[in-house]
Amino acid sequence: MPRERIFVFTSVVTSFIVFLITFCTSAFAEDAMRGWYKVCSKQQAIDVCNTMNNVVSDTGQYLTLVNLIEVSGEQDQKRIGIQVPTGRLISEGIKIKVDDGKEKTVPYIICNGPTCIANGMFDDVLVNTMKKGKTLTVTSVNFQGTPNPIEISLKGFSQVFTGPGMSEKAYQAEQEKLQKAVQEKQQEIENKMRAEQEKIKAGD
Repeated sequence: MPRERIFVFTSVVTSFIVFLITFCTSAFAEDAMRGWYKVCSKQQAIDVCNTMNNVVSDTGQYLTLVNLIEVSGEQDQKRIGIQVPTGRLISEGIKIKVDDGKEKTVPYIICNGPTCIANGMFDDVLVNTMKKGKTLTVTSVNFQGTPNPIEISLKGFSQVFTGPGMSEKAYQAEQEKLQKAVQEKQQEIENKMRAEQEKIKAGD
């Protein structure tokens, strides 16, 4: 492969890793996109699709983000990226398994701000197992040596993974809508708290 094409291919993969870090370090909302969804983009002769699922707590804090990135063009590549909060035992990597199947270890590659990212290759065996399975269990180990398993439903995965996906522009527009809704909700909570405080002061 010519050097310039290798550069383009590497840049595409790198830009998606940066995108994942940026996405993960932004605030997650209680009303954020749930379940499996797919985002696709095209850079020159290279197509990139990312099928992902994020797990968020009731307070809006993200717990786990799973990405299945498919790069096709001059050189095809399939990579799995998993993001978890910091405070992980890096040497353990992140273990994934479908239902009661065999575990696969995905090694960490970077910790950035509030997140740690594990990244590795995936194949059709994993995808087909996920299509047939019910639950994907993602287990990281915290700095105290305690495993933190997170179960992710595989409902809808097969349809989303094989589907066309949404454009990156449409995805960003959806995220902007969600962010606006979150800000409005936060403002509503703050206004209620101020009103309660004013009532307490008036009662004194």
